[in-house]
Amino acid sequence: MFNRLKLSMYEPFSVRSFRFQWPADLMASWAFEMETIILGWYVLTITDSVLVLTIFASMQWLGTLIAPYLGVLGDRWGRRTMLCLLRASYLTTSIITMSLALTDTLNASIILGISFVIGLVRPSDLVMRNGLIGDTMLGNVLMKAMGVSRTTMDSARIAGALLGASLFSLLGIGFAYVAVTLFYVISLLLTFGVSSVRTQTGRENGIINRSPLTDLKEGLLYVWKTPTLLAAMCFAFLVNLTVFPVSHGILPFVAKEIYHIDENGLSHLVASYAIGALIGSITMALLPIRSYPARFMVCNIFLMHIVILFLGQVDTKLAGQLILATTGFVQSLAMISMAVTLLNIADEKFRGLVMGVRMLAVYGLPVGLIGSGLLIEWFGYSNTVTLYGVGGLIVSCVIAFKWRKQLWWSSM
Repeated sequence: MFNRLKLSMYEPFSVRSFRFQWPADLMASWAFEMETIILGWYVLTITDSVLVLTIFASMQWLGTLIAPYLGVLGDRWGRRTMLCLLRASYLTTSIITMSLALTDTLNASIILGISFVIGLVRPSDLVMRNGLIGDTMLGNVLMKAMGVSRTTMDSARIAGALLGASLFSLLGIGFAYVAVTLFYVISLLLTFGVSSVRTQTGRENGIINRSPLTDLKEGLLYVWKTPTLLAAMCFAFLVNLTVFPVSHGILPFVAKEIYHIDENGLSHLVASYAIGALIGSITMALLPIRSYPARFMVCNIFLMHIVILFLGQVDTKLAGQLILATTGFVQSLAMISMAVTLLNIADEKFRGLVMGVRMLAVYGLPVGLIGSGLLIEWFGYSNTVTLYGVGGLIVSCVIAFKWRKQLWWSSM
């Protein structure tokens, strides 16, 4: 039994492209998490403002607005080309940040400016990753591949957070960024080895050169007219609006002001969430839900909102770690089943754009982050988290009821 499960998890690596993609994604994810925890703590320390912290966190997701357009370009140019361009941009900004930090000229304003620039493109990285998996994996391996791929982000939240916090506390931000830059270099080099497959657009030769904006409009209309896709997008926006600001964005504030711990304690909170998410990803890779992934997604989104209600009521680090681990586990089950639902339903020629629209839903995160920063200053941390949890449950019920036929009874 164990050997059969082990072989099931290794099955996606039989595809050559995935053997390059997985470590490339891993290195990029480690660098993302190291940057987030290093810069997040640095901004909070020098400004002592939860509002500035949430502005910094929200800037990293500004690119959700252009993710559908970049998804179209991925469909046209090939996802390997887009991934290489994206990761070259991460490397460039990390070199700039490292140089400024080592020369002691880095400040909060510069960090916000760099976060604005990199935030325009970073959200599209996941679009290209998932689209590339959809291009290279057969349907019976897709769920396993998505679960294994998800481990790159979940393990990064453990190792990346712990390594980033340790290097920052021991060596300072400048030398910590040397490691971040190195990870980006390795990721870019590995990305050159992934598949260069390009999807068939299914269009006549006479119109193949039409504007990408026309493709974008057509694809958005396709999502709007496909009920299962539209319902999944609504759930994606809701989760980013109500759950992720609590479990991700305001953790530096929670660590410093609620649990009274330092940056190393913050890394423990991030790692606890990631351990739960990693267990969830491995669970999905070993024991995939082959039927009714949309139904499975809905159930876990309900659970996510219930769990964060408990998070708002505890004020000790250990209790927070346990709840964050549970949140991470449930979140991983929900997001993997959502991605599989989208890839199964989406027409091949719109796959990149559909995943781009999925990232557009992440725009709920900066809205939720800024809202949480204001609400915490006005009403306090516990009341804000309770509002987000209860509000998310109510809206989840509305979405699930409206599209109950497509979400509950569809086997796709």
